[in-house]
Amino acid sequence: MRKSAIAAVLGVALTGGAAWSAGLPQQNDATFKQDAADLAARLKQQENTNRAKNIILFIGDGMSISTITAARIYAGQKKGLDGASYRLTMDTLPYAALSRTYSADSIVTDSAPSATSMTAGIKAKNGTIGVNDKAMPRDCAKSKGTDVTTIFELAEMAHLSTGIITTTRVTHATPAAAYAHTPGRDWEADSDMLPNDRKPGCKDIADQLVHWNYGDGFEVILGGGRQKMFDSHDIDPQDPSSRGERGDNRNLVEEWKARYNGDAAYVWNEEQFKAVDPSSTKRLMGLFNRSYMQYETERAKTNSEPSLAEMTAKAIDILKKNPEGYVLMVEGGRIDHAHHAGNAARALEDTIAFDDAIKTGFAMTDAADTLIIVTADHSHTLQIVGYPSRGNPILGVADEPPGREKSDSPSTLDGLPYTTLQYANGPGASQSREGLTNAITTNLNFLQPALVPMSGETHAGDDVAILASGPWAQLFSGIVDENFIYHVMAHASQLPQRAGVQ
Repeated sequence: MRKSAIAAVLGVALTGGAAWSAGLPQQNDATFKQDAADLAARLKQQENTNRAKNIILFIGDGMSISTITAARIYAGQKKGLDGASYRLTMDTLPYAALSRTYSADSIVTDSAPSATSMTAGIKAKNGTIGVNDKAMPRDCAKSKGTDVTTIFELAEMAHLSTGIITTTRVTHATPAAAYAHTPGRDWEADSDMLPNDRKPGCKDIADQLVHWNYGDGFEVILGGGRQKMFDSHDIDPQDPSSRGERGDNRNLVEEWKARYNGDAAYVWNEEQFKAVDPSSTKRLMGLFNRSYMQYETERAKTNSEPSLAEMTAKAIDILKKNPEGYVLMVEGGRIDHAHHAGNAARALEDTIAFDDAIKTGFAMTDAADTLIIVTADHSHTLQIVGYPSRGNPILGVADEPPGREKSDSPSTLDGLPYTTLQYANGPGASQSREGLTNAITTNLNFLQPALVPMSGETHAGDDVAILASGPWAQLFSGIVDENFIYHVMAHASQLPQRAGVQ
């Protein structure tokens, strides 16, 4: 094509969006028209260079790119739609990048240094939280002087409100990276530490949460984990046969309430949670399970815990009262746990629940002043394989579109069926593929086949997605290190300068 013709086509595209497609034989194709409309929308998109008043960091723990794809298809199919072309809320974010998740000492990260990367902008060693790469895992003495400052601590120093929400324990690795500084990610309660761990002065994560000494502390803390807050003599309110795990004769929930002289609400079930009035509540702690909150499939049946979307809505209503703004972390933490169990169905259900929380966040905020980031801390070994036909259940046995040449559709050498979703390792390797049908594989408790037999499936080292909207979201493009997320949040909000540390 001559230069003049190319210029003419580009000129029409830039001014009229889809006008350049007129006259093409494919112009009435549905997918062609959809992408032409997407192009037109992107051409009108303006970069947002406002200062971010608010930041919401959504972290799907273990939400690999294959998990997003499978959840998208699953969500669409549940609605009776074509899953492959369906769109989750996170699919609609205008900016995207790939995140390199390696840690300071491993190709494959765990959640602790990964979350630290996002909240503090550095690479750290596996097993450590809120410390730099000089800290040695589980070595209190050698971790002295290695603490880093997180975006949440900067926010409190600048008089913003802060909150953490998770479906795991509030002392678990990802939420802990907002406030804790420890070489031991498993030191959630004092009973999780050996005497030598405590001698140099290290404190357990639950203690650090309740007595977090930045600003006036968190305004919102929602998730599971009562056992790490209660002493071994304290009876759990939901399960009288259970006690707390602390060995120091302390009830940290009572200490947290006392810190604010009664000007703080504590709830432990959905009924109490729903009764909380955000307009008159300055501070809220909700611990809805003694350990992890339930998977979404079980939560929806029991209605004993609020959903991730409901917690997000309540948190925003409380946090937005601060005219200075807020920083909020929302973790869909049990996506990771379902993957570790080799159970794709629950991982996808929790991914959809996570997407519902993102939808809530969008509906309650303004892109003009709120930076929303959706990402994962690491991937998992889930894969989507074969040549399944459109409409074949994503949790089902892989079929083949009609009319495919056999040469294009290699058969299994053992003649046995296989599932579209598989893991590279995990407990599913122990079961036979003989006789697999969709009725079996779409069962909620089915474990997807795996290659390497292991008691639990592992993390993986491939890049994950970063999806973003709002002030300075345009900085997310290309391939970046995971810690780049912190730097964008700091730049967009100017929190280091506002906190007086730069």
